[in-house]
Amino acid sequence: MTSTKATQPDTGPELPPGMAMFMAANPVFAQAWMDMMAESARFVAARLQADLKTQTALMSCTSPAEVVEVQTAFLSEAMQTYAEEAARLMQMTVTASTDIAQDLKSGHSRGYDDVPV
Repeated sequence: MTSTKATQPDTGPELPPGMAMFMAANPVFAQAWMDMMAESARFVAARLQADLKTQTALMSCTSPAEVVEVQTAFLSEAMQTYAEEAARLMQMTVTASTDIAQDLKSGHSRGYDDVPV
């Protein structure tokens, strides 16, 4: 007799230990986590586009001065966008922390009389 092992569906990247439980227990945290991951993905995609644009510009340079000009513009833009993204993620973190703290105060805790004996 052969036994077959049931395959688990692929649910994406594995979460750190305890994270799935916390996300299930606190939907406000889960939404904040998803918003931050979406923002991070958006930022990475935008940076990759900027990198590709810069690479294309570098390939069309005809003098060392043009290379320096393209590289300077790239570094200046990169520093600005990384600073803006850091500020955006910090604001999202502050907002999420406030929302999560407010949700925790909203009375979701169990009473002493609802625990089965």
